[in-house]
Amino acid sequence: MKEISAQEAFEKIKSGEALGIDVREPMEWQAGRAEVENVIFNPLSAFDTEKIPQDKPIIFICRSGNRSAQVTMQLETYGLDVANMSGGMLSWHEAGLPLVGDNDAPYVA
Repeated sequence: MKEISAQEAFEKIKSGEALGIDVREPMEWQAGRAEVENVIFNPLSAFDTEKIPQDKPIIFICRSGNRSAQVTMQLETYGLDVANMSGGMLSWHEAGLPLVGDNDAPYVA
């Protein structure tokens, strides 16, 4: 399984080279998420394969990297260009990358 760091994920997503898909649950997404374009919300509990583009690499994101790793491993068996962001949003936050939430004090839930 291909894994990339939070910093590398940020650079690829920000540049438009890749699309980020956050598979956390609604409460987690609302509390704090990557503040960068090209990240979509597709919770694992209601995962919609129709939201997965075929035209660019996908980086899956969750809180710690476990749920996103599950999705990454499953979808790479279909030949998709996918990667797991190691350490998840905890690593993103630890790296000081931009975070936004539905309130004034975003956090990783």
